[in-house]
Amino acid sequence: MKGIHVTSEIKPLKKVLLHRPGRELLNLTPNTLEELLFDDIPYLKVADEEHDAFSQVLRDHGVEVVYLEDLMSQVLDQSSDIREYFLRQFIAEAGIRATKYHEIIYDFLNGLQSSKELVLKTMEGVYLNELTRERHHVENSLVDLVRGDSRIVVNPMPNLYFTRDPFESMGTGVGINRMFSPTRCRETIYADYIFKYHPDFREVEHYYDRVNPFHIEGGDVLNLTEHALAIGISQRTEPDAIERLAKNIFKSKNAAIDTIVAIHIPETRAFMHLDTVLTQIDVDKFMVHPGIFGPMEVFVITPGTAPGTVAIARRNEPLEVIFAEVLGLDRVTLIKCGGGDRITAEREQWNDGSNTLCIAPGVVVVYERNDVTNAILRDYGLTVLEIPSSELSRGRGGPRCMSMPLWREA
Repeated sequence: MKGIHVTSEIKPLKKVLLHRPGRELLNLTPNTLEELLFDDIPYLKVADEEHDAFSQVLRDHGVEVVYLEDLMSQVLDQSSDIREYFLRQFIAEAGIRATKYHEIIYDFLNGLQSSKELVLKTMEGVYLNELTRERHHVENSLVDLVRGDSRIVVNPMPNLYFTRDPFESMGTGVGINRMFSPTRCRETIYADYIFKYHPDFREVEHYYDRVNPFHIEGGDVLNLTEHALAIGISQRTEPDAIERLAKNIFKSKNAAIDTIVAIHIPETRAFMHLDTVLTQIDVDKFMVHPGIFGPMEVFVITPGTAPGTVAIARRNEPLEVIFAEVLGLDRVTLIKCGGGDRITAEREQWNDGSNTLCIAPGVVVVYERNDVTNAILRDYGLTVLEIPSSELSRGRGGPRCMSMPLWREA
């Protein structure tokens, strides 16, 4: 399966992109948690065991699992020129203010012979004590002497195991995103190179690019049908980005998408993306967090009458009515996380009870810790595949956040 084919949230998942948590989690510290968007420090050994259990559940259900680090390594193995371009770009975007380190870091990273070792190191981060003074002739400076060899020069990227966000698969194309937080902006460099140079993906059409000025993240984008998307207007996705994405999709000759449902959700840390409060789990069922109900702004975007324009209609009907219309159904059911109990819903939504990954109609992967919500899903007749989550959940993302579908059956 080459390229991208994702026209649904529920059709059988055949190929998915993951990233196994790496040593980047070991470079989280209490002082950097807020900057790096974590609330706690996961225990890497257990996080990897939990992630391996997740990937095994997918494989057991016929899903081909590919890893971000492997695809990027295959890109770099193609030519020394691509490796050179990548390293120069990576260093330029790493936020290294002291220019004396630019060539030193280049020499250090380029000295790693294995492409996979190089890729993992760019994800992990670089400490000053790895850039040995004897090898690189670094002159002492006041900042080096004060902060010592334990100073981190290139920050880690601990959010990478949430592969849903740096880009999104839409039909047969992709959007490569401009991320909301500066600490996550570098994550999209891997997708940029994969979709430019990897033989399996370089022909995929781009509907959005990481150099665009407006923020959008993949957790806000849901494929409803071949013709329709739902996109959250959220803490991390701006209306301007949605409008620009819509224009790019509508003018594409290869895109079948002609409708975008834009849903304005509360802009809070707990509700960072649409998929943290709403996911489709069956042909006619959605899992939702009851905290999004109440006055809700919903807009339907379609092609405008003039080329390059869009028409935007505010919709006042309940969300389930709009979804039923877009899906071509008589009705849809919104199943409330935590059964609608406020305390349970808030607790289980915080632990991603609403962030389900549907791998076939009515078959969902969930965190086992959300026992109330999982029991409700079973009561509705769904097949619930539970995975352990004591450490993975510390990053505030669930099974959908940790996976980027590359191919679903037509």
